[in-house]
Amino acid sequence: MHADGALVEAAGEVLAAAPLGAHSRICCALSGGVDSLVLFEVLRRLQPRFGYRLAAAHVDHGLSPHAGDWADACARRCAAAGIPLQVFRVGVDRDHPHGLEAAARSARYGALERVACDWLVFGHHQDDQAETLLFRLLRGTGVRGAAAMRPVVVAAAGAPGRLRPLLAVRREQILDWARRNALDWVEDESNDETRFTRNAIRHRLVPVAEALFPAAVPVLARAADHFAEADALLGELAAGDVAACGGEPLDRARLRALSPARQANLLRWLLQQRGAPTPSRARLDDVLQQLRDCPPAQALRLSLGAWVCCAYRDALWLEPAIAAVPERCVWQGEAVLPWGADEVCFVGVTGEGVSRVRLARAAAVYLAPRVAGMRLRLSPARPRREFRKLCQEAAIPEWVRDRLPVLWVDAEPAWVGGIGVAAEFACAPGEAGVLPCWRPAGGSSPG
Repeated sequence: MHADGALVEAAGEVLAAAPLGAHSRICCALSGGVDSLVLFEVLRRLQPRFGYRLAAAHVDHGLSPHAGDWADACARRCAAAGIPLQVFRVGVDRDHPHGLEAAARSARYGALERVACDWLVFGHHQDDQAETLLFRLLRGTGVRGAAAMRPVVVAAAGAPGRLRPLLAVRREQILDWARRNALDWVEDESNDETRFTRNAIRHRLVPVAEALFPAAVPVLARAADHFAEADALLGELAAGDVAACGGEPLDRARLRALSPARQANLLRWLLQQRGAPTPSRARLDDVLQQLRDCPPAQALRLSLGAWVCCAYRDALWLEPAIAAVPERCVWQGEAVLPWGADEVCFVGVTGEGVSRVRLARAAAVYLAPRVAGMRLRLSPARPRREFRKLCQEAAIPEWVRDRLPVLWVDAEPAWVGGIGVAAEFACAPGEAGVLPCWRPAGGSSPG
């Protein structure tokens, strides 16, 4: 096959492996450099085959005096092709703790993820993959990090999916394709500045590796594939261990019975499923050590960054580090009300939940936190009981109690999340009712 066709077909294989629909909206991240420009032209050639809707986006970081010229070049290219282009101008945190490279990358991805599309498409190639693997290994990454970039990353948590159709293609092949097709591209002068770590790896470390091992780049890329396969197997093991621990929330005793390595793998996997960054090895080891050393019944709330590992009685779960809950959320018949990072759903039912008649007669119905001295009667045959004792019976730990949603009806508590409906407001058999359902963020709190 001709070199031009081979590169296009390599990209086509990646697109075919992705769950692209006939009218999927895909957006090419177009910097104006040779990699993204070749990607743009390849996507145009493949568009009739796959039927997707193609757009492009350019991010101006404002770091180069030539940034405006690059944006103009992308605009001309897209206008000539009849492809819509969005241009984002972003600020870059020059005091970012991980350096200017990381700050620019964070700003770039943050802007691109605002594009209304199903897939973001990037021009990363095999040389980028080898450099990424070396960069991460030298920083002490684990198996997941060593898997480097994936050609297809399915959308999660409302963000678009990511495609890298040129990931198996060498940079020299891309340059050759651009020259054969008479493409004009821009050069980012910062790519030659070896004060940036990735540039130093590209210009200093990789040439040494290739002098010793001529196939170093494809071999490193193949190693990343092996790490990706190992990461997938670790994910399968973690999913099996979650099931063996009773699902979420986890059975604390069963988790403690796993080996330390499997405990760590399980917690990392649960965080990854939530889109959370993996904590440092030292932090994760400290959390697991406390879980192993503390008495089985001791309540624990251990920070893992934006998430916390919680243990109470027999249960263990992850939950976000919760922001303060709102003071009051008025309910006017909505199906869902926000409750801080959580939400409360209101489901129409018969013979259970809060009486619709009582709700219709009320002057004010709203969600708010508990108040001091609050008591609740869960059964007509029993007296009102202290909130603290009801929480103890429902296995709700102390740190959760202040953020429990309470449905107040004319200043009387009618329902408490994780506890139930007050007897005075409960539906009679056959009566229409509304059943509030508290859905904690992360979905695994025992409340």
